[in-house]
Amino acid sequence: MVPHLVTALTGPINELEQRMLESMPAIERWFRLEWMEHTPPFYSSVDLRNAGFKLAPVDTNLFPGGFNNLTPEMLPLAVQAAMAAIEKICPEAKNLLLIPEKHSRNMFYLMNVQRLVQIFGQAGLNVRLGTLDESITEPSTLELPDGSMLTLEPLERSQRRLGLKNFDPCTILLNNDLSAGIPDVLKNLHEQYLLPPLHAGWAVRRKTNHFRSYEEVAKKFAKLLGMDPWLINPMFSHCGPVNWADGTGIDAVQTQVDALLTKIRRKHKEYGINEKPFVVVKADNGTYGMGIMTVRDAKELDEVNRRTRNKMGVIKDGQEVTDVLIQEGVPTYERVNDAVAEPVVYMIDRYVVGGFYRVHADRGIDENLNAPGASFVPLAFSDSHLLPKPGSRPGASAPNRFYMYGVIGRLAMLAASYELEATDPDAEVYD
Repeated sequence: MVPHLVTALTGPINELEQRMLESMPAIERWFRLEWMEHTPPFYSSVDLRNAGFKLAPVDTNLFPGGFNNLTPEMLPLAVQAAMAAIEKICPEAKNLLLIPEKHSRNMFYLMNVQRLVQIFGQAGLNVRLGTLDESITEPSTLELPDGSMLTLEPLERSQRRLGLKNFDPCTILLNNDLSAGIPDVLKNLHEQYLLPPLHAGWAVRRKTNHFRSYEEVAKKFAKLLGMDPWLINPMFSHCGPVNWADGTGIDAVQTQVDALLTKIRRKHKEYGINEKPFVVVKADNGTYGMGIMTVRDAKELDEVNRRTRNKMGVIKDGQEVTDVLIQEGVPTYERVNDAVAEPVVYMIDRYVVGGFYRVHADRGIDENLNAPGASFVPLAFSDSHLLPKPGSRPGASAPNRFYMYGVIGRLAMLAASYELEATDPDAEVYD
């Protein structure tokens, strides 16, 4: 399945696909050398947008949900990658404590948790679920739509370790993005591996830092391929503080939006692109597709209505938005069954383990698709998506298209490792 692109199939993206395939040995060696210097995040997912003239990541999640949307055929890849990741961190690992999000009513999310239990179970670990929900004081069993069960257990904390009753893990895996802050129970663990680290959570993490790191990675990669980094990098700026409730700071956002739109117009002119540029204003610490708006003209911010202000002012777990990322809008011209779609790439350690299309029939090419009403179409392959087919016409081969997605996904994952190193509170500082 190669979703068709609405734009002409001879655009720069197909030239980029061709160049990536021709440069594959150099690309893979470059990644290998980068991973010798940097540690990949334990797992990640990356939302991509393919405009035909540009292919870029627009969001990188370090606590990915949605593993349930990967096809069963992808599972062996995920299990192998999980084995490699665990072996590197704690080769003698036996017990894994998985801490999911608190919202235990969302069945789609719980199916993701079940898939993670399955992946790490098959990687040779005893997996149990501990919850940060303090209202759960004894093991609580939830029935899933497929008839299977998940058991959530209350956490037990000693002075230096975290576990469950009669369960002492050497590794703790968070599938909770810590939007509500870092709970005390997770702090000061000295004898266990906590993955991802606490500073990867939204209590601390900022999108601006990530895209700053991505810009650095994109420039290095573009130099390797002899291309313009703009083809794979969304331009951005940061603005804050802003108070959406009383309108203070919105004029500064307008100024930044106007400046970024001007830059995009310049690039469009350079490449002969007849597209109306737009930007996406996002909460700098946002997640779950919340706190996002599309702006086509800075004047639109004069008339931001109360409903939009409320939507922009508060995100997941009631967190206030005071800083925003203003990001170049990348339209998506991919279509699945005539609905707008964007690819999402999933990775464990440094390996691509699959992905899916996020599809939204009621959204436009310039809108956020991570919204109620979205559906997910797994990437279905008649043959391997990780082994490209040299010689195929650009844009016509699913393995080649997905190899290209995997490269951009891995660039975003590499940027996340740069970002985590730069923001690590425990890193040693050398003068």
